[in-house]
Amino acid sequence: MKQLILLIFLLYNFSACIDLNVNKATSENGDQFSQIDFQKKLDSLKIVLYPAPAPVANYVNVTQSGRTLYLAGKGPSLPEGGYITGKIDRDLSIEQGYQAARRAGIAQLSVLQSYLGDLNKVKRILKVTGMVNATEDFTQQPEVINGFSDLMVEVFGDRGKHARAAVGMSSLPRNIAVEIEMIVEIY
Repeated sequence: MKQLILLIFLLYNFSACIDLNVNKATSENGDQFSQIDFQKKLDSLKIVLYPAPAPVANYVNVTQSGRTLYLAGKGPSLPEGGYITGKIDRDLSIEQGYQAARRAGIAQLSVLQSYLGDLNKVKRILKVTGMVNATEDFTQQPEVINGFSDLMVEVFGDRGKHARAAVGMSSLPRNIAVEIEMIVEIY
């Protein structure tokens, strides 16, 4: 009987430890992330997510390996349909490119929400690759892709800080202004 009581005690304490650890995420410097109501966060930012945009060719929006998600590149889709198109520094200003990158971020958040069902499952945005449709002498790609990066930090806080590449392209599919892919770690 003593062994049974001891076993129950150990199992209870072990399960309590697991529950505590699952609900406490930590940043690289050991600080605990608080659980965020992401719907309230999105509402406060006036961001409306929509069903994940369907792939336009032979690929999928997300692949998963363990706790890592690889999101296919998304362009700056508009709520009414279509995309923000044109070359930065010829058809669009840097600010318009920034807004296009932000729209690509909303598309990626929509993919995450559709795939995970809950943005609280996002542990960290790990890596972002931003491609800018720009003139050949344009050199301010980072300022354009900041539209995406700033959005990720606005939504996820420290979890949204990421490694990044911002590169210029001579063209992008369907003349979209930007295309952005990302790698995400989940709980």
